Amino acid sequence: MNEVAPRRPRRPLAMRRSVAQPVPEDLTKVVAEPEPSLEPEAKSAANRLEAAKWAEVVRLRTLPAALAPVLAGSGVAGALGRFDAVAALLAALVALALQIGCNLANDYSDGIRGTDDERTGPARLTASGLVEPVKVKRAAFGCFGAGALFGLILVALSGTWWLIAVGVAAVAAAWFYTGGAKPYGYLGLGEVFVFVFFGLVATAGTTYTQAHAVPWWGWLTAVGVGLIACSLLMVNNLRDIETDPAHGKRTLAVRLGYERASRLYQVMLFAPLILGLAALWGGGEPGGSLGVLASVSVVATVLWGQLALLAWRPVAAKAKGRELIGALKMAGIYELVYGLSLGLALLAV
Repeated sequence: MNEVAPRRPRRPLAMRRSVAQPVPEDLTKVVAEPEPSLEPEAKSAANRLEAAKWAEVVRLRTLPAALAPVLAGSGVAGALGRFDAVAALLAALVALALQIGCNLANDYSDGIRGTDDERTGPARLTASGLVEPVKVKRAAFGCFGAGALFGLILVALSGTWWLIAVGVAAVAAAWFYTGGAKPYGYLGLGEVFVFVFFGLVATAGTTYTQAHAVPWWGWLTAVGVGLIACSLLMVNNLRDIETDPAHGKRTLAVRLGYERASRLYQVMLFAPLILGLAALWGGGEPGGSLGVLASVSVVATVLWGQLALLAWRPVAAKAKGRELIGALKMAGIYELVYGLSLGLALLAV
């Protein structure tokens, strides 16, 4: 008989399982990975909120107005035949850096004093607690440093080294407006700072770095720009006239009262019309066309007068608090248009 080969013994069930095919690696990953977390989305939303707050405190809407003195001053230099595009660009960078630095310094100083706790305008970084005060302070001094750097390049190229002292004074004035133990902005002297540094110095300084001279009608231009710049601060302080005294902030608006402060605001808006026209006629080319000069003067008067009127109406209507935000925006537009149009008009006549 044929012998039957013995059958191989079957392996126990446990052993068969132990040699089973391994689970694919990609399947293991799918099983091991936790569910997506919402934390990145929350962080992204927080970052967007912080960026929006930074943009608000920088006050992007006020930055075009910071260019007004540079535009007007460059127009004066151009009328003298000495326009310098590089110097104008550097002056614009200085103006923007100092404006942003001043805004941040105000946010920091007012925030740590509690002045902004009940403000009627947009919320501030320091007062809201969204950003650590020291970060706001560092950002302010970073902007001041950038402005100083651009300023050094400007004076080096133009050879106007004595303007370094003016620049140091401007940075110090920007900080001590609301900073330090006794900020002069709390004493009603803020308009003086704005008129001197964002009017006279910024406008005439721009002209001087290009033309190395400032004619009398160039100074009229600087005064006009300075008055409109003051109007922005005045209407801003009129908005906060009821909350500032509680924090020891006696601005010029608080000291004068709403009625008298509003009249001064009106002068700040409409006096530049006369100053601008005088600058146009003074800067007109000798022997030039009187018809062109007269036409430009009429257009400028209508344009400036309309913008000044729009900025004045809310105050004339006794608006208060947040109702004055529109007037503040219009005053900023007025300053930008005034500087640009006056600069171009001086080139045209």
